[in-house]
Amino acid sequence: MTTILHIDSSARPGRSGTQAHGSHTRQLTARFIERYLQLDSGTEVIYRDVGIEPPSPVTGAWVHAAFTPPAAREPWMREALAQSDALVDELLRADIIVAGVPMYNFGPPAQFKAWLDNIVRVGRTFGFDRSRPGEPYWPLLSDAGKQLVILSSRGDYGYEPGQRLEGINHVEGSVRSVFRYLGVTDTFSAAIEYDEFGDERLAQSIADGERATMQIAEAIASGRAPAARRVA
Repeated sequence: MTTILHIDSSARPGRSGTQAHGSHTRQLTARFIERYLQLDSGTEVIYRDVGIEPPSPVTGAWVHAAFTPPAAREPWMREALAQSDALVDELLRADIIVAGVPMYNFGPPAQFKAWLDNIVRVGRTFGFDRSRPGEPYWPLLSDAGKQLVILSSRGDYGYEPGQRLEGINHVEGSVRSVFRYLGVTDTFSAAIEYDEFGDERLAQSIADGERATMQIAEAIASGRAPAARRVA
């Protein structure tokens, strides 16, 4: 059975297709899940809304606990890592990670960054050994066959490769970098633009983004999705 980890990180509640000022990324992630379940009704979906309930940010105590061997952790350390452990457990269970990540000031929302910081865990999602010859860090999810879908939205337009604002788009690239570090390299993306314009270009971008999102769901469900495909 396929398991999807569905993550929303927008601060906006509701979906743009059903609520005024609703979130475009929530609309796209919902479209993906709806279409995927139509194709594979036995899929398990784990839902995590970090936009409404953001994880706690990493602290010095968290770092101390994370880099202490599990057998040597004191009770306060296990408590400091409890939320992170739950988030990592969800990630490890998932075959597909569907992340709604709107662009906030050219990068991901702080809520989503907090989630990323909590799932990058030594000994669980990446390995570290300072005495290891060559590279002391290595990914632990490389053989898990996981796939990542990044569904974004932007107020302006022209953030795709080769376009006018490509150089200041730090959403998809930064998220991909983190997951690549963990060993997840099979990635896909789609986005809605023109949100701040609110004209026919936004309406067209919403339609295009929804269509691209459903195409990604269909390609993954059918097993014919190529690695690192970008749909925008």
